[in-house]
Amino acid sequence: MTWAAGFALLRRFWWSVPMIGLLVALHFTRATLADRTATLKAERAAWSAEIAKAEQLRSDAEKRFAVQQSTALTTFADRLADREPIILRSTDTVRTYAQTTAGRAACLPADRVRGIDALDAELFANDPVSAGRGEEALHGDADAPAAGR
Repeated sequence: MTWAAGFALLRRFWWSVPMIGLLVALHFTRATLADRTATLKAERAAWSAEIAKAEQLRSDAEKRFAVQQSTALTTFADRLADREPIILRSTDTVRTYAQTTAGRAACLPADRVRGIDALDAELFANDPVSAGRGEEALHGDADAPAAGR
C-alpha cells in the first residue's frame, strides 16, 4: 500500500481514530470507577461497624448509669433510715433542752456543745470515706516534692 492509498483510507475512516480513543478512555474509566466503588463500599461498611459499636457503648453506659443510680438511691435510703432514730433522739433532746431555763440562754455551755458534737459523730459514723484527698496535711517544707503524683 502506498502513502496515497493510506491517506485515502484515513480520509474515508477518520472517525474511527477518535472512536478508538473514546473506547480506550471508557475502559480505563470503568476500571477506575469499579475500584472507587469497592473502596466506598469498604469505607461504608467500616463506618457502619463503628457506628454500631458506638451505639452499643452508649447503650451499655446508659444501663450502667441506671444501675449506679438505683444503687445510689438505695444506699441513700438505707443511710437515711439508719439516721432516723438518731435524728428523732436529737430532736427530742433539743426540745427537752429548750424547755429548761438554760436552753433559753443566748449561749450554749461547753458541755452542750460537746453533746452536739457527740450526736454529729454518731450521726455520721457510718458514712463512707470521702474519695477526695483534700483532708491530707500539707508539707511544712515548701521545697518538699509534691506527693501523690
